[in-house]
Amino acid sequence: MGVRPDLRAALALLLALVAGTALAAPAGVAGEPAWAAPLEQRLQAIDRSLGAGGIGVHVLHMERNESYGYRASEPWYLASGVKVPVAIAVLREVDSGALSLDTELVLRADDFVDGDGATNRHRPGDALAVSWLLEQMLVHSDNTATDVLIRTVGLPAVNNVAAELVDSGLHITTLADVRRLAYGQFHPAAARLASQDLLALKRQPAGPARVRKLAQLLGVPLEELRQPDLASAFEAYYATGANSAALVDYGRMLASLANGEVLGGDTNRWLLEVMLRVQTGQRRLRAGLPAGIAFAHKTGTQFHRTCDSGIAMQPANPPARPRGSRVVIAACVRGVGTAAGERALRRIAAAITESGVFVDTPPQPTVSPPAWP
Repeated sequence: MGVRPDLRAALALLLALVAGTALAAPAGVAGEPAWAAPLEQRLQAIDRSLGAGGIGVHVLHMERNESYGYRASEPWYLASGVKVPVAIAVLREVDSGALSLDTELVLRADDFVDGDGATNRHRPGDALAVSWLLEQMLVHSDNTATDVLIRTVGLPAVNNVAAELVDSGLHITTLADVRRLAYGQFHPAAARLASQDLLALKRQPAGPARVRKLAQLLGVPLEELRQPDLASAFEAYYATGANSAALVDYGRMLASLANGEVLGGDTNRWLLEVMLRVQTGQRRLRAGLPAGIAFAHKTGTQFHRTCDSGIAMQPANPPARPRGSRVVIAACVRGVGTAAGERALRRIAAAITESGVFVDTPPQPTVSPPAWP
């Protein structure tokens, strides 16, 4: 697939940065940077504005070896953020020669999951290229494409990537099983829900109508359901810890990807280039970043969960910044709807910008003058 003209400069910057990983930040991170205190104040204000909701944020300036976290060590539900480890698992098969980007995978009737993307416009039996499925999964957050790719490489391979690059406690499931596990909080028979059942449930509004449809599909009376409503069921599902990780750990995977350490050179660059073209989350972190910043990222959205995580890349600005620099940002919002979550993410990116993270000469800590004797 060709690169849009407006992304060519960003891609050129990305290739230059990945090619020069010798200047990357070491594994250890220095003490709290000067921009951390003003950022924390801004994040606290955003957090308070959400009432019962909350935010988590991890920021790493790779070239200056500076980092800061706001609840970044707590587990956060990643939603479609898990699709980056899926992509890495698939591209490692490409690196090994077991697959190629041109390999065609046959769509099966049980692959279909609700969500965005173009895969659901196809029919069982259609053959779709690995590259096309990866792009649908990352650029449009296509759930059916994701489950086809997971089926192809196997969940153990995906979770091996998660354990190596993120955290051994991150347990990734198929996207269909996300739904089965969430609906399973109502009744264990939800484990039997077929692909067409999941699509039928999604066609119902997210509320009592969907719960009634679930009871109908399961063949059980409403009184036998174990949760009072959809919100309670999803909160119970999130509490299981599936598809969740600390943002500092997820950010470590992104930093490794930015350094070209995750895949072979060509596939690593290919993945980053696709992440530059993500179409979801236009009103999230990207909307609060400075002009001229390229952002290779992946969004995630689920019931009362909204995330956006990626690598913000600055162009070179000699002499202060002879090379481009990279800032990893991983951020999630919980406890509010998608629109409020997107506003919070946009404010988080603006807070990061206003705190001086992207300034060539970062702000210095305020030092009180010595008291007179």
